[in-house]
Amino acid sequence: MSIIIPANSAVSGGFEVANSLMFASGDSAYLNRAGAGGSAVKKMTYSFWVKRGLYGTTQNIMSFYNSATDYLRVYFNDSDRINVKQLDGSTVHLQVIPIRQYRDFSAWYHIVIAIDTSQGTAANRVKIYTNGVQETQFDTATYPSQERSLKPEAPKFIGSHSTGNYFDGYMAEFAFIVGTQNAQTDFGEFDEDSGIWKPINVSGLTFGTDGFYLDFEDSSALGNDANGSNNFTVNNIAATDQATDTCTNNFSVLNPLDNPYPAQPATFSQGNLIGQSTESGFLSGASTIGVSTGKWYAEFKLTAGNMGLSTMGVITDPVDNLGTTAPHDSTKFYGVRGNGDKYQPGGTQTTNWAGSYTTNDIISLALDVDNNYLYVAKNGQYADGSGNYDEAFTGSPAAITIASGQTYFFTGGSISTGGGVFLTMASNFGFPSFAISSGNADSNGYGNFEYAVPSGYFSLNTKNLAEYG
Repeated sequence: MSIIIPANSAVSGGFEVANSLMFASGDSAYLNRAGAGGSAVKKMTYSFWVKRGLYGTTQNIMSFYNSATDYLRVYFNDSDRINVKQLDGSTVHLQVIPIRQYRDFSAWYHIVIAIDTSQGTAANRVKIYTNGVQETQFDTATYPSQERSLKPEAPKFIGSHSTGNYFDGYMAEFAFIVGTQNAQTDFGEFDEDSGIWKPINVSGLTFGTDGFYLDFEDSSALGNDANGSNNFTVNNIAATDQATDTCTNNFSVLNPLDNPYPAQPATFSQGNLIGQSTESGFLSGASTIGVSTGKWYAEFKLTAGNMGLSTMGVITDPVDNLGTTAPHDSTKFYGVRGNGDKYQPGGTQTTNWAGSYTTNDIISLALDVDNNYLYVAKNGQYADGSGNYDEAFTGSPAAITIASGQTYFFTGGSISTGGGVFLTMASNFGFPSFAISSGNADSNGYGNFEYAVPSGYFSLNTKNLAEYG
């Protein structure tokens, strides 16, 4: 599990990406644009940043789609590898699959695919780069014949392959260039201090007649071409799917690999911001970012299920939890249960420490790793340690004492199976997965929360982590 996110976690200054677009595969979310006129070309370049939400399924990034037997597409296959494929009739004219697998759900990846079929050397006709490094090992490498046409004038789909293979996760800085085979350095550079690959401003590039640049900065027109007029139509995408989780400020989400009951695994959706257990399985969703210093804030909304059998808090090692018979190892979990009981490692339990919570309550967690305290609130009021949620943070809220010298992950879930017990939990680490009526940021201006972030506490993202973590 990544604690320091390998996408711009230690980078400051330079070009900043304001927004990404969240694609929820369960909503069948995608962008599309009708086919354009003009002749076929032999050179094109894709550049995009992605943060994945699901693994082990075919998920489309972009297709030029005429029919089920006539297309050029870029997608993640069910082995979590990038696949660039052109099919014409029953013949595969291009299929290049690097051996790299993209399975880090905490990370942003930058992928460049640069094609020039006029190249004399076959391997130079399709070049693929990940985070600034060219891929040189391949699972499959079928290169197009020299001078083969690519047909970018066909109808275009982003996030789906016509009406299927929907992408789940986030995309940012999506550039498509027609007429040139660009280098990866046209879209990014290595930070001179940290060595991390980071985006640069691409607005000055020449995109070609049918090219486009999607920066997702206009929430009222998320398919807007920031370079010109090659706009896309949005499908099953709302203004609230515009995210501030980007390749220059990476926010925590829930880790779908923290899934401790293999027989009945929980499911994760909405860019890994929502977790749902099955009726006979556990839910254990831990944050993808862990912290060992600083003060941090997050909110969770329990939208369905048996609240009395749910837990909210922090855990020191979610990975060790995998394969156990409960989502929260009693030696590593600090938090509260839906009935108001407090839990600490070693089986320590304090009954009626706080009040109970129920469906649609918002639970706030304020974690102070510097002084070893965890504070818990319901709908903006903090626990008093005597069976109630009735304290302002500036008053005297009760605290759960946590161990020093540990790395902590926010977590929540259900603690029992069977009998129709289930839970749906929506998280907010700064980009909310549920509707909020107010809108509160931390003192650095990051995050969008229902309730006020306590003074000196921060949302869980890599900009804040670099400064306070």
